[in-house]
Amino acid sequence: MLRTAALAAVAALVAAGCSGGGGDNSSGSGAAFDVTIDTPAAKGPLDKVKWSLYAEPQTLDYAYAFDFPINTVLANVCENLLRVTPDLKISPGLASKYTNPDPLTWVYTLREGVKFHDGTPMAAKDVVASLTRHADPEVGSSYSTVFKDVASITETGPLEVTIKLTRPNVLLNEQLSASPGIVESADFLAKAGKDYGNPQGGVNCTGPFSLEEWKPGTSITLKKNDAYWDSTLAPKTSELEFVFIQDPSARANALLTGEVDGGYLLPTTSFDKLHASDGKLYFGAITGSYSAAVTNLKGALGDRRVRQALSMAIDRDGMVQAALNGYGAPAKAPVPAAGWATVPAERAQTIHNSLPAITQDPAAAKKLVEEAGADGKKVVVATSNLAPEISVAANAIQAAGKEIGLDVELRTIAPDAYTALFTDPATREGIDVLVTSGYDMTPDPLEFYAALQTGEFANYGNWSNPEYDQLVKEALGTTDPAARAELTVKLQEIALRELPGIPLWDSPMSLYLGKRVTGVTPNITHLSYPWAATLGSAN
Repeated sequence: MLRTAALAAVAALVAAGCSGGGGDNSSGSGAAFDVTIDTPAAKGPLDKVKWSLYAEPQTLDYAYAFDFPINTVLANVCENLLRVTPDLKISPGLASKYTNPDPLTWVYTLREGVKFHDGTPMAAKDVVASLTRHADPEVGSSYSTVFKDVASITETGPLEVTIKLTRPNVLLNEQLSASPGIVESADFLAKAGKDYGNPQGGVNCTGPFSLEEWKPGTSITLKKNDAYWDSTLAPKTSELEFVFIQDPSARANALLTGEVDGGYLLPTTSFDKLHASDGKLYFGAITGSYSAAVTNLKGALGDRRVRQALSMAIDRDGMVQAALNGYGAPAKAPVPAAGWATVPAERAQTIHNSLPAITQDPAAAKKLVEEAGADGKKVVVATSNLAPEISVAANAIQAAGKEIGLDVELRTIAPDAYTALFTDPATREGIDVLVTSGYDMTPDPLEFYAALQTGEFANYGNWSNPEYDQLVKEALGTTDPAARAELTVKLQEIALRELPGIPLWDSPMSLYLGKRVTGVTPNITHLSYPWAATLGSAN
């Protein structure tokens, strides 16, 4: 892939964000790693590639594309009105251009000649049907709140769609570069009904690959779309099979033996072995940090002092070593420097560097617990063998909580059920803390902080702060990226003071490529960018 000055700036930003500077990253534990935006370009085509996923997607319905496995697959099958590129920029996608003639209006001009996988042409009616579906309460979309400021979405021409707002919301436009902006055939949606997105109903989008077969519990196979509209991303691989391997050790072994050709989000315990293998381990930018999301504010953690105490008691350095083998650093905030891509790299780094380090002080934390009258109160933390870092983090939180007088209980969740904790509020019943790897779909840090508004889907603990909500409203109406970033800095200050989520660590996106494949981006944009289109032969 072509490197540009912009790409180099992003790579440098990520490196500095994790390590404090230098050409590589180091947590101080001896682990050092380069962060890159790409891998060597493919030299030729491949008939078939096998790719590993740590869990089976619960669905391929874009309305519920709220986790890594589904988005890793769907990014190659379904496309958005706009596109986030690997250099963390927003560019035209299925919309060839868009305008914002007034603060309450966005107009999208669609590309001509785009066809769905069944051969039918894409038109404005398909965009309207796809986007309005998010607001249907019967659908229960994970992105319903993205559209909360929308007054109407209408077809204003055969290839033109106009969105009218009730109040300014620049973030809505940016988020149409990810799952909220996916376009599906209106006719196919109507025909599939409640089977849409499941193994029986399937999907019918416009991406470089189409859904060929879904074997529940085993694999999802995609095939090359020979009629794909974007010639610059014509797939180099004819068939792409995603295999579901939940056990981290089994997944690492499948990569090391060549049973599968590659995968994202690798078990951290396997990094050293993967480094020493015939393939190549890469690290890329990620727009979010690992956090302990507070999912119940009616219990002990409803008191801010208890949340602060738990944060103060956690041994983040030990957590980074145990969970990541040193491939990371303690987090200062929920969004790392790489997540501030709407401002120049220097400004993003300054914002991040100005944050105070979170210091460990169990004695002071214990006093806060006593002041809050929470001594001996129960806190339930979800854990899972989905990934080693989840169980390590949960154990560290339990140890920290017990040290300061809390009664911390671990609740083990199966890997496939753990992903449901983020999409189904009912599954979080009785759980106070959830270890999560958050990320933004867009280059704008406001996306993460806006998701903590009152009533937002990803506000897992239903935290509410009127001052915060008002600042979000002001930021959403600010079109200048620099000014919007300054408002986001204020939101960050409140979030770190109130702690609806407790930052844990920053770590890069991981990618492993076996010796026969290359050509994909290692960064977080693979969750919405058609990354597999450039996947091909390394030889």
